Amino acid sequence: MITPAFAQTTGAGGGDILGLFFPLILVFGIFYLLVFRPQQKRMKEHQAMIDAVKRGDTIVTTGGIVGKVVRVAEGELKVEVADGVQIRLVKGSISEVRGKGEPVKEKSKAEPPSKPTASEGGESGKQPAAE
Repeated sequence: MITPAFAQTTGAGGGDILGLFFPLILVFGIFYLLVFRPQQKRMKEHQAMIDAVKRGDTIVTTGGIVGKVVRVAEGELKVEVADGVQIRLVKGSISEVRGKGEPVKEKSKAEPPSKPTASEGGESGKQPAAE
């Protein structure tokens, strides 16, 4: 026998389906805003940077090789990494374009020691002979 209390209720959560899926939809929305959109923006910026590479630019590859672009082809670059040493690269392997006049970031080198003057090293800068 069915009691009147059970007979008056609606089905087993039939009207509350939106309440069950709302938190799940909310999590996906937040995930999209925090992860997917910034990643898509970075990808577009990187692609624009790669498309703008021209002859004479200094680039850095994903492997850390720094070189100067000598020739730009359809999907490849020819990069000079040392005097007379050129390598072919796929455009997608570029991680950074430093520009035409931007030098490679290195630690500043110490100045070489100066030569002794006549007053410091004796006559005309010569050291006395050891006995």
